[in-house]
Amino acid sequence: MNDKLQYLNPEILSKVSSMELRAKFVVEGFLTGIHKSPYHGFSVEFTEHRPYMPGDDLRKLDWKILAKTNRYYIKQFEQETNLSAHIFIDTSASMGFSSEQKNISKLKYSSYLAASLSYLMIKQKDAVGLGLYDSTLYNYLSPRTSPSHLHRLLVALENMKPSSNTSISDAIGPFIEKIKRKGLIILISDLFDSIENILRLIKQFRYNGHEVIIFHIMDEQEVQFNYSNNLQFVDVESNESINTIPAQIKKQYKIAVEEFILKIKNSCHQHKIDYTLLTTSTKYDIALLQYLNKRQQLF
Repeated sequence: MNDKLQYLNPEILSKVSSMELRAKFVVEGFLTGIHKSPYHGFSVEFTEHRPYMPGDDLRKLDWKILAKTNRYYIKQFEQETNLSAHIFIDTSASMGFSSEQKNISKLKYSSYLAASLSYLMIKQKDAVGLGLYDSTLYNYLSPRTSPSHLHRLLVALENMKPSSNTSISDAIGPFIEKIKRKGLIILISDLFDSIENILRLIKQFRYNGHEVIIFHIMDEQEVQFNYSNNLQFVDVESNESINTIPAQIKKQYKIAVEEFILKIKNSCHQHKIDYTLLTTSTKYDIALLQYLNKRQQLF
C-alpha cells in the first residue's frame, strides 16, 4: 500500500500523534489517489491567484508574475474566498460509542473527518467554520481561511469529548437563521434524535438557501448488529437499559434501522441535500470526494 494512501484508513490514522498530522496525511493520501480510478476527471488546485478579468482593480495585479510570465493575475484575498462552509459536529453522549475496544468511537472518527475537510478547504482558500453541539450549540468558530484559524479548528477538534443529550433542531436551528452568507453546511452526526427533529432541520437548511452535506456516522455494529452473546444495552443519554438476545431481535432491529435511514435519505433527496452514510471503518476518501462533488456543482 502507498504510504500516503494508508492514512485514509481510520484505524491506521488513529495511531498518528496529532490532529494536524492526521489532517495532512488524509488530504495527501486523498490527493495521491484522486487521479486514479474511480476519481478520473477531478482536479484540485491550490492557488492564491486568479486570471485578470476586465473590470478588476489593477491595484491587485501581481506584478512579479506579470514580469516573469507576461500574464495578468489578480491576488486573491480572504474576503474573496470561493466558498464559505460551516461544519457542525454532534458531540452528544451517543457519539462516544465504539462497539469494540480497538475501534475508534464515532466522535473520534468525526473529528478526523472534520479536520481533513478543514485542511482541504483552507488549502483551497475556502473559508470554514466549526460548530460543536449537543442539546445546544456550545462552541462556534466563524469561517476564516488563515493558517492560524486552521490551527484553532484543529485544537477544538482534538479536545472534543462526548457530552450530554442531543437536540439537533434546538441546537442548530436558531443559529442557521443568523448565517447571512449562503454557503455550504456540513453536518456530522449519528442522527440519534427523533425523526421529527431531523426532518425539521433538513427542511430549514434548504428553506434558508444553503447547500448541505449530511455525513451520517454509525458504528459498524449499529448497522449490522452481529452480536453473538446475550447483552444488556444501555442508552448513554437516558441511562435506560434493556436485556436482549441479539439473535432473536436482529431481523427486527435491522428493519427498524433501515427504515430510519430510508426516511432521512428520502427527505434529503426531496430537499436536494447530499446524504452519505459512513461507518467508523469507512475510508476518508469517500467523504472528501463527496465534498469535492458538491464543490464542483457550486462553481
